[in-house]
Amino acid sequence: MPTATNGSVSLYYDRAGEGAPVVFVPGAGLGGWLWGWQHAAVAGPHEAVVWDLRGTGRSDAPPGPYDLETLAADLEAVLADCGIPNAHLVGCGLGGAIALRAARDSSRVATLTLFGTAAEGEAFDLEPLFAPPDDRDALRESLTAGLSTDFREAQPDALEGIVDWRADGDAERDGWEAQVAALEGFDATDWLVEVTQPTRVIHGGADELVSPAAGTALARGLPRGEFRNLEGAGHLCFIERSRTVNDLLLGFLADRTDEST
Repeated sequence: MPTATNGSVSLYYDRAGEGAPVVFVPGAGLGGWLWGWQHAAVAGPHEAVVWDLRGTGRSDAPPGPYDLETLAADLEAVLADCGIPNAHLVGCGLGGAIALRAARDSSRVATLTLFGTAAEGEAFDLEPLFAPPDDRDALRESLTAGLSTDFREAQPDALEGIVDWRADGDAERDGWEAQVAALEGFDATDWLVEVTQPTRVIHGGADELVSPAAGTALARGLPRGEFRNLEGAGHLCFIERSRTVNDLLLGFLADRTDEST
């Protein structure tokens, strides 16, 4: 089992494929299963790296609270352990905030693709998506906060699969609380101008956890930001609209690769 370390904390990651690296940063309390719909599409033309935040899944869960600087340093440790000098980062929610901080502070970030992300911590309302991993009913119910009614009704088998994955890989309450503490006082509005990497902000139009307006404001505040709205999709829009998202992601990465060659 590959792991990176930041101090005494062991961080689990998985890597597959070859080519320009794409590193996925999950949301608060959510395991690497979150990126399953993108992993298969990316791990061919690119190397795909998925990791568990400290406090989640197979990574260590030291006592919290955690801060954004520490979580960004964890990401740096994963990149270093993989020998990745330059990565395309894909993040959701808290993972998007971590990616933003890494892009400002690290020389290892080539581009950003951010889902359900805002520039200020007060714009995140992630509590409704949390559920104890040992409570399947709560896991299923909490998905009403992250996925649209249309998706849940049309894809009952997918919903049960997500519940299985959450039961196996999501964070316990202590880990989740330690992670979301990193968003307290988070305010990137004054330093977004320092994030000069090409950035695509993608938001579900029906996101109940981070408003689309906050995503629009984030994109406008970034020197090279652009915004895409997926009408009717929830916070986990990359699951609901995986084909559309995968096309957007691969096209964005191909364009950025062409620019650098």
